[in-house]
Amino acid sequence: MSEPSPRGTYLVISEALRARIAEGAYADGLPSEAEIGREFGVARTTVRRALRALEKSGEIATVAGVGRQVAEVGRPAPYEQIMTDLQKRIQEGVLPAGARLPSEAALAETYGVSRGTVRRAVRELETAGYVRAQHGVGRFVSPTS
Repeated sequence: MSEPSPRGTYLVISEALRARIAEGAYADGLPSEAEIGREFGVARTTVRRALRALEKSGEIATVAGVGRQVAEVGRPAPYEQIMTDLQKRIQEGVLPAGARLPSEAALAETYGVSRGTVRRAVRELETAGYVRAQHGVGRFVSPTS
C-alpha cells in the first residue's frame, strides 16, 4: 500500500495544472483523472480535489459528454450548440416540417459528442416544440415549427 499524500498536495497539483493552462497546454481538454494521478503519483481523490479547486475558481469546466475543458467565458455547452444548429436548420427549411431527424448515433458522430449530449439537445427541442417523438419510429420536425 502506498503512502498517503502530504497535506496540501492537491494545491500543488492544481498550481501545476493552472500553469499548464496558462501556457495553453490543454487546448483539447484536460487529461483524465487517472492520467493526472499517475503523473503526480497520487490517488484519484487527491486529483479530484485539485480539479475541484480549479472548477471553483472558474478556470476549468466539466462539459457533459466531453470531459473537463479550459473554461471559456460565453462559450455555450455542446448540447446548446447542437440545439442551436438544429433549430437553425429547421427554420431555414433544411429540415422541413415532417422530416425525420437523423438518429442519435448519427448526430453524435456528426458533432463529435456522446449520445447523451445529443439526447439532451433533442429533448430541449422537443420541449420547445420544434421536434416531436414518435415512439418506436423516431423524431420528426413538428409541423408548427
